[in-house]
Amino acid sequence: MSSYWKSVVSVLTGTALAQIIPIIGSLVIARLYAPAEFGVFSAWLGIVLLLGVVLTGRFETSLAIEVDGEPRRLAVVSTLATACLVACAAAILLASGTVVASGVIDDFPSVLIVAAVPTALAIAAAQTWQSWAAAEGSYRQLSMMRIAQAGAVTLIQILAGLFHASADALAIAHLLGVIVGLACSAYLMPAGTFPAAQAAVTIRSFWSRQRRFPLLSLPADAINTAAAQLPLLIVASRFGAETAGLLAMTMRILGAPIGLLGKSVLDVFKRHAATSFRERGECRSDYLRTFKVLASGSFAFCIVMVFASESLFALAFGEAWRGAGTIAVWLLPLFALRFIASPLSYMVYIAGKQHVDLFWQIALLGMTITSLSIPTNHQLALQIYSAGYSMLYVIYLTMSYRFSLGVRR
Repeated sequence: MSSYWKSVVSVLTGTALAQIIPIIGSLVIARLYAPAEFGVFSAWLGIVLLLGVVLTGRFETSLAIEVDGEPRRLAVVSTLATACLVACAAAILLASGTVVASGVIDDFPSVLIVAAVPTALAIAAAQTWQSWAAAEGSYRQLSMMRIAQAGAVTLIQILAGLFHASADALAIAHLLGVIVGLACSAYLMPAGTFPAAQAAVTIRSFWSRQRRFPLLSLPADAINTAAAQLPLLIVASRFGAETAGLLAMTMRILGAPIGLLGKSVLDVFKRHAATSFRERGECRSDYLRTFKVLASGSFAFCIVMVFASESLFALAFGEAWRGAGTIAVWLLPLFALRFIASPLSYMVYIAGKQHVDLFWQIALLGMTITSLSIPTNHQLALQIYSAGYSMLYVIYLTMSYRFSLGVRR
């Protein structure tokens, strides 16, 4: 077995446990919380995840490109400092907006409003630490970080559901769980501080060197996150919280393979591909061997889900969630292609093609809003959404392969 796939297996071992924990936890959570409560929480979490993307300026995605050792550590500290500064500004804006629009948001749970920025900051910091571990090739520490966070979030949500099964409880439990995972990350890989009296200089130098990430990658990734979360928000507003809850459970379960194998492959692919691209000006072989394995896994997953989806959801989560299995069949093409494209998408950063990614994300956002807003029933809306997303993923995979050819084209 090559060193590449040995590294993937190393990450996969830990990531598997980190993904299995919330999946098993979902069996309990689905029986503690009503679909409507889960729908409200999922819509809130979608907004928080979008804010978490904004807080870092996407500087954490540049860590694999930084030089190993002290330069990368300083990049990590600069990214964390950036997230804290932007979080403070976001908190002020949110507080001001709450006062100005108090009449509009009276019906929205105040707990969710208060917890939004702290949760986004914790998620941004945790993602930065995990990106650092992946960039350094510290796969054992990376696995431990993910296991700690997944375990803490799931356990606290279950405990909260025993006493108060509401969207508020899910949100606060999520925040506390991420904080536990963040503490574990800081213990495993201490970030340290800036050199004496050089904090401002170091941050400005880092911002200047990686300015393409906030200028191009941040808008692209913010749009991507918005496009990923908009279905829950649009479905909740048009077809009700219960339908949104079924969709949220579907996305959580279908997204598990991406979090399991896809994310493990990404953590290794971006380090190996970036190294090959720096040394040879291309990384075609890294791209193709990754594509072949992901495509095979995606095909096998689809075969199982097409025939057993509804029965599996009803058996695992209860008859009330059978509708989630039906939605899963509609969204299979989307998630099958996302499973392949997600790890390989890092090619846009390696090849410096963030502007192309931005245009693609804008097209994705337009397709998402259009496909979910025009149809009069949720079945047709989700089927059109799945088809449109799948077509865009085919285009994305074609582009990323061309980027892998580098100077050989």
